[in-house]
Amino acid sequence: MTPRHPDAVVVGAGVIGAAVALELARAGRRVVVVDKAGAAGHGSTSASSAIIRFNYSTFDGVATAWEARHLWTSWPDHLRLTHRHPLAAFHRTGAVVLDSPGAAPAEVAALFDRVGVPYERWDTPTLRERLPGIDPGRYWPPKPVEDDAFFDGPAGELGALFTPDAGFVDDPQLAARNLADAAAERGARFLFHHTVTAVDRHADRVAGVRLADGTRIAAPVVVNAAGPWSGGLNRLAGVGHDFTIRVRPLREEVHQVPLPTGHTAVPVVADLDLGTYLRSAPGGHLLVGGTEPDCDPHEWIDDPDAADPRPTARRFRTQVTRAARRLPAIGVPNRPLGVAGVYDVADDWTPIYDRTALDGYYVAMGTSGNQFKNAPLVGRFLAALIDSVEAGHDHDGDPLRYRCEHTGNVVDLGAFSRRRPPRADPARTVMG
Repeated sequence: MTPRHPDAVVVGAGVIGAAVALELARAGRRVVVVDKAGAAGHGSTSASSAIIRFNYSTFDGVATAWEARHLWTSWPDHLRLTHRHPLAAFHRTGAVVLDSPGAAPAEVAALFDRVGVPYERWDTPTLRERLPGIDPGRYWPPKPVEDDAFFDGPAGELGALFTPDAGFVDDPQLAARNLADAAAERGARFLFHHTVTAVDRHADRVAGVRLADGTRIAAPVVVNAAGPWSGGLNRLAGVGHDFTIRVRPLREEVHQVPLPTGHTAVPVVADLDLGTYLRSAPGGHLLVGGTEPDCDPHEWIDDPDAADPRPTARRFRTQVTRAARRLPAIGVPNRPLGVAGVYDVADDWTPIYDRTALDGYYVAMGTSGNQFKNAPLVGRFLAALIDSVEAGHDHDGDPLRYRCEHTGNVVDLGAFSRRRPPRADPARTVMG
């Protein structure tokens, strides 16, 4: 049975929505989660590469990722499940961020120093030694693989920043289910196969949601964690007129190829120089994705439900060929293998974790394909924000500051405001 009068409704049961539900339930709220899919993590979460890395371009972005990493490495303790469940696992492989104008290694290293992220600076000989078989050539800027210039020789050689504590989570969908199971143990109820068709309001206050089957759920708090459907939900709620940041759905593909012969594993490699990234995957595979270089057309989607979930031969060839240029032992199979997902992408590729002009209506949106790693902490951000604002705090005028439990860093939640000034030079990439 659905509680007739829950304290909060969370729309979306992806890794973000499930994390929010868990932290709201831990705070003593009666929570209902609504999702049109059939289970937790079946939306864009299921297409995530689930990379845990720290190379962001702001202090608050790096501090958030570094704190969240501590939650992934202590996943059973974070969940505190009382019954046995299969658990997602963090694999510590390290991450190699190759030099490029888009990576700004000196600036990133300075942020690592402030936040306390361990790292190593690799010159070209060290890169060759630590990542055998790599081509360290400098090919900037990224080019279409159909362009003859793509195969031009290098214009110099690269170094890299290496963060030994980075890695990946082996099953992003299972991670969302873990969070949902932990929330359910604390009383949260999940309604799957249900679509929100209206957001109720009373004057300037949210009053709940209505579902396609006619069910009406009254609640004083609603959290929009609907991923690529978040913009549509905001329109139903009549919010967004004061947002300075636009959010749009973007279709992305992640491809799978066999691990090159002679390699048992490779670290995460972030290669903005060529426009690609890769990581190991269980079963002797590599996952290969793109970093949205300017030379590639973005596939903006009007209707997330209409996006084809199958990989395309063109995108597969583009991304795997770039990865093979960097690591020549990678083959380029004829048949594309991988997944496609739709992300809700913000103009500056930074999420919006905030209240809105409609009292009681909050958003965790614009996650842009790079926030999986932060999800457990985002749940805590939203719970703290909701507690504070519902108690009367003016978050717009005096942004809440969140002190991280494990690292002691203080994150200014105003960095994720819907009203923040758009950045002139955002890192427009899933790699952030």
